[in-house]
Amino acid sequence: MNMDKSARTNQVLHPVLHHRWSPRAFDSRAIPTDILERMFEAARWSPSSSNEQPWRFIVGFNGDETHARIFDHLTEANRLWASSAPVLIAAVTKLNRTKYPERENTAALYDLGQSLAHLTFQAAADGLFIHQMSGFNTYELEKALGVPDGYKLFTVSAVGYKGKPEQLPPKLLIRELSERVRQPLENMVFTGMFGQAAAFLQEAKAK
Repeated sequence: MNMDKSARTNQVLHPVLHHRWSPRAFDSRAIPTDILERMFEAARWSPSSSNEQPWRFIVGFNGDETHARIFDHLTEANRLWASSAPVLIAAVTKLNRTKYPERENTAALYDLGQSLAHLTFQAAADGLFIHQMSGFNTYELEKALGVPDGYKLFTVSAVGYKGKPEQLPPKLLIRELSERVRQPLENMVFTGMFGQAAAFLQEAKAK
């Protein structure tokens, strides 16, 4: 079953960005360790506020106890497809600053997101796909993974090579094959005041 899920863009993007998307159908084959390490090395070099580097990752491999713990605490909807993913990653961030532990790191969640973006794009460059999830029992999964006080679990990611869409249940197959859509840039990029579309967008359209 062939499908093209490349982004329908108005401008030419880097191929890694152009072809990245979040499938639910994963091939169960293992990911080579050098590719995994490169993925996390990309996350390690993500920028962060005051160089705090608050991100932490708990990695489960299909068939091991960590993968099972993460999988068991996903929502039912995510368990329908995530079982075939060879790797599940629980992403955690440190909430307070290291040098001043009494101070909240207000950029902690933002920095975690940046690190996952770096991880995602390096993974895509190596032929992998990532599907990030918010559908899981946060409190129970934090307990199951031993996440300590002062840290917070925010997302779980399935990582692997793209599988066959027909392996999915019918409702998920429809979503897997549907066209990807995004809001227009005019709804997102402003100048002057919030909601005022950036002038350069209009100029680009006029050319």
